Amino acid sequence: MRHEVHGLEAFYASAPGLVAQRMLRQGLRGIWPHLHGMNLLGLGWAIPYLPLWSGQVTRSLALVPAPIASPAPPPPAAVMPEALLPLPDLSMDRIILVHALEMVQAPEALLRECWRVLRDDGRLIVVVPNRLGAWSLFDHTPFGQGRPWSRGQLWRLLEGRLFRVAQMRPALFAPPLPWRWALTGAGLWEGMGRVALPRLSGVVMAEAVKDVLGAVPLGEGASRMVRMPPLHGVVKQL
Repeated sequence: MRHEVHGLEAFYASAPGLVAQRMLRQGLRGIWPHLHGMNLLGLGWAIPYLPLWSGQVTRSLALVPAPIASPAPPPPAAVMPEALLPLPDLSMDRIILVHALEMVQAPEALLRECWRVLRDDGRLIVVVPNRLGAWSLFDHTPFGQGRPWSRGQLWRLLEGRLFRVAQMRPALFAPPLPWRWALTGAGLWEGMGRVALPRLSGVVMAEAVKDVLGAVPLGEGASRMVRMPPLHGVVKQL
């Protein structure tokens, strides 16, 4: 992961970070209003968003892909290899990825791991900086770090990793300015942006469903063995 963990902490304590957190929380809650009795995994820097479902989920985990600059992220997060989730197959119901796909070297490999650990009816939400949005143009926020994505690029990436895209939503229309006074009326920005300029949002939020039928069985009787798409140079045996 290219962005330092302590930099992400500082961002979310700043004025633009607080606005981003509030707007993204609204979007996440709109997609998943209830997660009662489910196992939830946050990848990247999802710590500000996991409390949305506190008291609902059975288990909530936060993993930060390595390498990172800090020796270790603060609790409750833990460091993980960039493309190897330390979790068993079919162990998670829901996954959210925030500050993840744009930061890692091999997003295809990370999504492959997400597919592996998700249950057959599992879903994930990916939050990435929008290539057309203003937030990807300013490197004083983590949304200006790493690789931004267009809606089409994100759609193709997910579909190519055996996920079926259920919906895409724009979010974060307030300008990425460092002054608190300039961020007043963020809710108004959000409402106007969704109606007038949805493709210029700061981030794109995509919900995708694990596509079990898209996997091709390797042979007769191999119910859990599937042939996954190639990872373009990334080789890992599951």
